[in-house]
Amino acid sequence: MRRPKKDIQLTSYDDLLGLEESPEKSMNQVVEIELEKLHPFKNHPFRVSDDEKMAETVESIKNYGVLNPALVRPQSEGEYELISGHRRKRGCELCGKTTMPVLVRNYTDDEAVIIMVDSNIQRENILPSEKAHAYKMKYDAMKHQGSKGEKYTADMVGESAGDSGRTVQRYIRLAALSDALLEYVDNNKIPMIVGEKLSYLKPEEQEWLLEVIANSSIFPTKQQAEQLKECSANGKLNQSYIYAVLLKKENSKINVTIPAKKIGNYFPETYSKEQIEEVIFMLLDKWKENKEGVADAEDTV
Repeated sequence: MRRPKKDIQLTSYDDLLGLEESPEKSMNQVVEIELEKLHPFKNHPFRVSDDEKMAETVESIKNYGVLNPALVRPQSEGEYELISGHRRKRGCELCGKTTMPVLVRNYTDDEAVIIMVDSNIQRENILPSEKAHAYKMKYDAMKHQGSKGEKYTADMVGESAGDSGRTVQRYIRLAALSDALLEYVDNNKIPMIVGEKLSYLKPEEQEWLLEVIANSSIFPTKQQAEQLKECSANGKLNQSYIYAVLLKKENSKINVTIPAKKIGNYFPETYSKEQIEEVIFMLLDKWKENKEGVADAEDTV
């Protein structure tokens, strides 16, 4: 005997985004809110730039209006926090509009973070720095919600963008880099695998590295980054060592050796090897600056 056919249940768009109705989330009406009352999501990791894509958004809003309402959650005294729709808001500003259609929902901090990341992570041309901070925020939010197991949570974090748990973990490591070093990763001057290793350096050590890069215009290789990482883990990393690693030339035909006793004659007996190296590098930096200054002066004559 055949069983009666069951009605097929299709998952709604709201269900996919976790926007199902509940007594606590009953604000389902689209309303027009003044732009000045819509505030960016706290620590929003995605950039909103006035680029070619924004020009297309502006043109669309001019011709058709805002087709998809932004998603917001209420703050105190009639103010709202944008969860998704930062680019649409900027498009409205550039169009001269003063209001924007939004859907207001009451979400917890963790729920809002997850939806904010998922609504942006599939955009084209997302920078490594954006993914790094976005994945870190979503990972922390999911851990707060009770996800068990680092690898399992990382797999879930990257699921919406098609990234594996290992890829997610690599991006999260990048979030430990300073903004200046992350900028080099965004510009492809530092490969992501190198940036991942450099992320293990302490904040002060990253500042030293930035200074060395600025003075030498040399960026660390994968092997050099591994050397710096190991030295940092042993608590022996200093700026002189960073200079030595980055300026070292493999297979160099020139081998200059200066006797330690001869160098020592120019320094107090109490100076350690590290102190002597620091002074030498400082003098070399000053010599380089003076040389560049003379060259600039000659160019202006």
